[in-house]
Amino acid sequence: MAVKIRLARRGRKKLALYDVVVADVRSPRDGRFIEKIGTYNPLTVPATIDLNDQKAFEWLMKGAQPTDTVKRMLSYRGVMMKKHLQIGVVKGAISQEIADQKHSEWLQAKEAKIKNRVDNLAKKKQDAAKARKEAESKVREARAEAIRKKAEVAATPAEAAPAAEGEAPAAEAQA
Repeated sequence: MAVKIRLARRGRKKLALYDVVVADVRSPRDGRFIEKIGTYNPLTVPATIDLNDQKAFEWLMKGAQPTDTVKRMLSYRGVMMKKHLQIGVVKGAISQEIADQKHSEWLQAKEAKIKNRVDNLAKKKQDAAKARKEAESKVREARAEAIRKKAEVAATPAEAAPAAEGEAPAAEAQA
């Protein structure tokens, strides 16, 4: 029996969520599965991957083959690296302590990289909001200035006309 680690779709139209499942190759995509080992939400930035790394690692060591997408997810989470290091331990190339140390160092570096990306995205979002607010205030100030000028122009001829009328009779009286 060939076993695959793959995605099973759930959620509604255009709002897909996926379960990461271990299933027989002959079963349908959303059908029967052996075990659910996590979930995947591609709609968030960055994509949310909730995965039981230990179960995924155990299934990989038993010979389950991940699909391309799941393989990228497992690599992102460090499960594929852990498998690679464990095979080195089994063959005697490195010791278990060294493998565990390398894996933990890699995980720390990866978490720092992810945190940095999330922080950068949050900063970009704040900067974009600040820029929008500044642009809005400039537009509002320009509109207020235009309304003020319009009011000045409308008030100036009205004041000048009575003054001109008053000057005309005075000029006639002097003549």
